[in-house]
Amino acid sequence: MSVDVVASTNPGLTQVEPLRVMVVDDSAVIRGMISRWIEAEPDMAVAASVRTGLDAVNQLERVMPDVMVLDVEMPDMDGITALPLLLAKKRDLVVIMASTLTRRNAEVSLKALSLGASDYIPKPESTRESGTVDVFKHDLILKIRSFGTRLRRRAAVASPPLAPTMRSALAAPAVAPVQNGPAKIALRPFARSMPRALLIGSSTGGPQALMTVITELRPVIDRVPVLVTQHMPPTFTTILAEHLTRVSNRPVGEAVDGEIVKAGRVYVAPGGLHMRVARQGANVVIALDDGPQVNFCKPAVDPMFMSAISVWQGDILAVILTGMGSDGMRGGKDIVAAGGNVIAQDEASSVVWGMPGSAAQAGICSAVLPLNQIAQKVQKLFQGDIS
Repeated sequence: MSVDVVASTNPGLTQVEPLRVMVVDDSAVIRGMISRWIEAEPDMAVAASVRTGLDAVNQLERVMPDVMVLDVEMPDMDGITALPLLLAKKRDLVVIMASTLTRRNAEVSLKALSLGASDYIPKPESTRESGTVDVFKHDLILKIRSFGTRLRRRAAVASPPLAPTMRSALAAPAVAPVQNGPAKIALRPFARSMPRALLIGSSTGGPQALMTVITELRPVIDRVPVLVTQHMPPTFTTILAEHLTRVSNRPVGEAVDGEIVKAGRVYVAPGGLHMRVARQGANVVIALDDGPQVNFCKPAVDPMFMSAISVWQGDILAVILTGMGSDGMRGGKDIVAAGGNVIAQDEASSVVWGMPGSAAQAGICSAVLPLNQIAQKVQKLFQGDIS
């Protein structure tokens, strides 16, 4: 057993305590690399670095991390076996599953989300490829900070702050102060034009959100084409499309370059490619693009939103679901300017209120709704009810 543990700090954590991260991976190279990245961040600290899921379960209550980076494939106990045991011991533990890009690992990672994992991240196949390693580092640190900050804010709202410890008083602030309440959102009236396409963008927390929404959108899918961009790597989008097919009982597939876009089908942007639409004679077709990342993502939501305007003008309904960052906001602005409508998921039901929050705060939304109300509202809009 290989265990490196950092002594636990005072249990009276305050907002300025660094986020405590536990790294669980059977590769010493990966553990060391991730640990170095975390320790280089002023608002994070490595709480422990362990080799197996069994080590993580045994050490959890002593270490008490805020966030865990949990490998999928490990000896003694793999990540998917360890996950429910870990969450049983610490219900608010943020778990980010890490795996290589295989079909099995994609399946396991998506299953982990349904079991309580907060998110997943694909590991680079080689630590020698600087480009892929840099992307992995950027995404991992962003996820740790985003989830950890959200966890601390919820804890601060749930309980009054304790007197700061000497260490916390000297430490650099790790988390922005808790706001007194949500900012007011200005909503636009719904445009009266009947949408000819439904576009959905999502990221962190998106797979579960999409399952909920798509399941209830069968009447809409039958009437108009539905296009989905979910921030996901290759293979993962393949699995996502298969899952969405099962829950919706409608054909859902990764989009293919040049295929004709029709009602009755859901088109998912393939991992690693931007999905746009274009006119080709009398038809609307998929146009896949292997260009640079947009908003640090590929696929990204903005290219899909922006391209749709040249095809359907303002007859578009765009839905922005849970996710980090602001992808979809600029494209949503263009859709609204063209006469279309934007709906965003609300903060309370979002895993991360980055993408929908950016759209809502930009004043481009006609509705900001809990996840369980979005499909019903979409159906009403496609029936001509804009009330």
